[in-house]
Amino acid sequence: MKSYQKLTQPSACRLEEEGAAPAPTGHGKLAPCWVGSGLLVAAVLLSAITVWVLQQVSVGWPRPTLPPKCLLVPESHRFDCYPERHVVVTQQLCESRGCCFIESPPPAAGKRGVPWCFYPPDFPSYTLESLNETALGMVGLLVRREKAYYPRDIEMLRLDVEFETDTRLHIKITDAANPRYEVPLEVPRATKKAENPIYSLDFSWDPFGVVLRRRATGMVLLNTTVAPLIFADQFLQISTSLPSKFLYGLGEHRGPLLHSMDWSTLTLCSLSPITSSFNAMEVALQPQYQQVIGFPAMPPFWALGFHLCRWGYGSSNETWQTVRAMRNYQIPQDAQWNDIDYMDGYRDFTFDSQKFASLPSLVEDLHKHGQHYVMILDPGISSTDPNGSYWPFDEGLRRGLFLNTTQGQTLIGQVWPGFTAFADFSNPDTHQWWLENLQRFHAHVPFDGLWIDMNEPSNFMDGSEEGCPPGELDSPPYTPAVLGDSLSAKTVCASAKQKASVHYNLHNLYGLMEAKATASALIQIWGKRPFVISRSTFPSQGRYSGHWLGDNRSQWKDMYYSIPGLLSFSLFGIPLVGADICGFSGSTSEELCTRWMQLGAFYPFARNHNTQNEKAQDPTVFSPAARTAMKNVLLTRYSLLPFLYTLFHRAHLQGDTVARPLFFEFPQDVTTLGLDRQFLWGRSLLVTPVLDPGVDSVTGYVPRGTWYDFYTVRSTAALGRDPCPKPCVVPLTPSYLYLLLPAQGSSMNSSGEMVKMSAPLDHLNLHIREGAILPTQKPGTTSEATRRNPLCLIVTLSSSDTAWGDLFWDDGESLDTFEQGSYSYVVFNVTQVGCSGEGRGATEVTIGTLTSCFPHPQFYLISGLPSPQSQLLNLSCSISALI
Repeated sequence: MKSYQKLTQPSACRLEEEGAAPAPTGHGKLAPCWVGSGLLVAAVLLSAITVWVLQQVSVGWPRPTLPPKCLLVPESHRFDCYPERHVVVTQQLCESRGCCFIESPPPAAGKRGVPWCFYPPDFPSYTLESLNETALGMVGLLVRREKAYYPRDIEMLRLDVEFETDTRLHIKITDAANPRYEVPLEVPRATKKAENPIYSLDFSWDPFGVVLRRRATGMVLLNTTVAPLIFADQFLQISTSLPSKFLYGLGEHRGPLLHSMDWSTLTLCSLSPITSSFNAMEVALQPQYQQVIGFPAMPPFWALGFHLCRWGYGSSNETWQTVRAMRNYQIPQDAQWNDIDYMDGYRDFTFDSQKFASLPSLVEDLHKHGQHYVMILDPGISSTDPNGSYWPFDEGLRRGLFLNTTQGQTLIGQVWPGFTAFADFSNPDTHQWWLENLQRFHAHVPFDGLWIDMNEPSNFMDGSEEGCPPGELDSPPYTPAVLGDSLSAKTVCASAKQKASVHYNLHNLYGLMEAKATASALIQIWGKRPFVISRSTFPSQGRYSGHWLGDNRSQWKDMYYSIPGLLSFSLFGIPLVGADICGFSGSTSEELCTRWMQLGAFYPFARNHNTQNEKAQDPTVFSPAARTAMKNVLLTRYSLLPFLYTLFHRAHLQGDTVARPLFFEFPQDVTTLGLDRQFLWGRSLLVTPVLDPGVDSVTGYVPRGTWYDFYTVRSTAALGRDPCPKPCVVPLTPSYLYLLLPAQGSSMNSSGEMVKMSAPLDHLNLHIREGAILPTQKPGTTSEATRRNPLCLIVTLSSSDTAWGDLFWDDGESLDTFEQGSYSYVVFNVTQVGCSGEGRGATEVTIGTLTSCFPHPQFYLISGLPSPQSQLLNLSCSISALI
């Protein structure tokens, strides 16, 4: 793939199946994506900005008589010199650019194949004219002696290299003569040069290139000498070879987690490549990346419960009926959502006074039952209401807070309410206006979270009601493979004016800026952690919102694709992620929805959502057997909320993943590198869903070691029962009580192999890794009720009789509890001589060793009743405690 103008990160603006037609996003509308200007290349150890994906292809094919220099270029290093689409590249066209032309075998279906037109070894590029030391690294001057084939190529470039840390290097290339727009990301700035970097950097002076190596092994991580650097006004190209065939982390495409290396071309709104080789240190890349973009926010505890929505609730009463049905069947639910149905004429900050007259009462009822309400908002503001009748537009127009045309008039497009203006979130004044709108609406409908949709921004028109003006912003010399082959297709004009710059530069940032404004507004409204789910994303989005994977289909293939999607966004630093459970468009089946509810119960963000004019798919509408299976798997999720919450704490604190691919934990196991039909919660809980119809078993990979069946551990040691032959109950505080409970359950001793597992329709396979300690609770039907129930630790001993786990606990909603010290955190350890727990808090209590109560158990449950006011920390174990 190629990245043009700026190298960024994933967005939901355009999702494609690799090798397939684009899939719909946003109520059946294809969301637009393209890139702006500016170049930022950050080379982080163990990773590289990857601009071309290559693979050696060995074929026999007759070759014409060619210049020797062209024959010197192996197929693996043939970088496309004519990437324009919809052009039949002839030898004459190719050679007019000074490039080589060699016909290759026809590519496989859906693939580009080896480029016929490629750069020769002596293609004119930049020369590194000077390189001088600075306090943080080096600064250099790059000069191009000959013009490239793209118009307005830049003659002189500035090279800045900063050795920021021992594991992070920052390389930046900019126009040396003219300031250009740069993405305003808040990234850490080094104050001193790294003293002992574990990487080395070498330069090729003519032609210019950089080679980044791992110092210990000499492995090349980044090599830009393989093709010329192109830096024109509206076309940027930097190329590298890869040290591994395993490439992950390129967003915006529905397909396998491991990307094809067979000459694939991927068009992105943004870029965040993650490469992995057979080195365990590769796992450290994830927190390194998030150190640059910022760690994700800690979500409120209730956000980890089950969410229910659909586009097509005809009224607030119909919505309420669904909530009541969920309660009647005692199916866990934390949040009820409404799509655009609730609005008056699809206008933001309104609700239909006829069909949704009881909406305020519904929200009040949800709150009385410990539940929450989430509503949708779009950035398109209705512009056709009579003057003075619609405050959001009137006030936004008065303050000049909308995108403008090149002539300075409000740009008008079309979204759900009809003709609309688009909020300019690059303007700080817009954030205040957004807050005021939300405050006004919250006074009538006290919502708890927001779903921001259509925020690429999406537009039912191309550009505006008047189209887009001629010019190179809207019609650049090179147009990537975007929707409609136009930057304005189903979005606004690239030339539209915003406070910070032209939309050409800000398009990819639109969703991030709206999420930032929304999160800030919610904090100001109720002074607690905000809950925001956004469709469009950008690097650092996890600091402000979660993400759902866009509109999918009620198909088995889409259910499978959701796993690579959520794992990719985990890599991107957006751990609060999930797909529309049971599918958005199309009609689901009972079998598909049951299996999808089982999988979706282990999405970090779990929401069932579907479109209008399709049958309902919430758990209450299915047969008793299916309904019970869905209920049980949600109860399982709720029992694991303390574990899940602790994983989010680790993500917030140090950038760990919540849902993670198996290769993160087993990087030396080559088999795990291609697995994307299973995943882990943290390091300890293996999820193996059924992804195919009509089966009662599933084959999954079980990495080396002992793995315990989650359900038999739970069922043979029920919470609250004391099976000890003598008392082994020790009070920690008046509000905490721990019980040591032995349990017997099935286990698998794997050498690292595929295992066929029984999987009837009512069963999801879950396995706990040896050496783990998982905090759980007896589940309630809401997260609030669950938090009042007994706490339980599941302990699975390793072969050396050790185990480790941790628990983070706070009030679940206050801001910055960790930063302010208003929390409890315990690290539990079990060793051959006993157990211990270390943490931060005011209470220290000695309890008995596990082995003093049970001779040779393999795993245990430790339970107790938590109190929000208590602090559970600094546990130590001694054998004398129970004597």
